[in-house]
Amino acid sequence: MNADLERFYSAHEGPKRFVLVAMRELILGHDPLITEAWKYRMPFFLYRGKMFCYLWTRQQSGQPYFGVVEGQRLFHPQLIQEERARMKILLLDPKKPIPVGTITAILQEAIMLYTSGQVRL
Repeated sequence: MNADLERFYSAHEGPKRFVLVAMRELILGHDPLITEAWKYRMPFFLYRGKMFCYLWTRQQSGQPYFGVVEGQRLFHPQLIQEERARMKILLLDPKKPIPVGTITAILQEAIMLYTSGQVRL
């Protein structure tokens, strides 16, 4: 892990840090073609070298979330778009268990976009 990524995860404490680190492991463990990178001063995950998803926290509340780059093409009911044109996010509650099934389904649906040719690789 590079120094910027390490600083990002270590800057958070308690349950928020646990959620972010667990999400990192879940995303990287989902498919061997998913790699991580530091882009736009945040942890990004790439699928076959293309921007795929990311982790971040809301500025005002500090609530962590999982963002999907091609979210506008996904129709999972728990993804929200808000003011974003392209991306959708899934809010994560550090006080609740990580919704592994939901995240796995979203990751799989997103990978299908990339492998079906809907996203240029």
